[in-house]
Amino acid sequence: MTVFFVENTMAGKGWFYVALTCLFELVWVYGFNVAATWWHWIPIIVVIVVDFHWLAKACESLPTGTVYAVFAAVGTVGTALMDIFLFDGSFSLAKGVFMAVLVAGVIALKLADGKVAAASDANGRGG
Repeated sequence: MTVFFVENTMAGKGWFYVALTCLFELVWVYGFNVAATWWHWIPIIVVIVVDFHWLAKACESLPTGTVYAVFAAVGTVGTALMDIFLFDGSFSLAKGVFMAVLVAGVIALKLADGKVAAASDANGRGG
């Protein structure tokens, strides 16, 4: 029971880092759109460095493929939505469908990853 609790706590901490890295990614992407002078890039670079630190921390307790898939999907969908709502970008049915497909793919990847881990534990191989 203790091992499960420690693993569950570490995974929870990993998901916290995933949330941070996704949030920071959207901040620096926003910065790319609003930077107007050279000194605007200084905080953007700092945010990028911190962002990749959180990304690396998330990979310490969660599968790297899952972390990166979530990071990329949130960044892609978040950037598309930011473009639409903050920068007067256009929305189309195709954009909406492809964003939904992307999110569904990340969810399916996480579900498949969980099934592989459960099967690995059931076979006594650990994961």
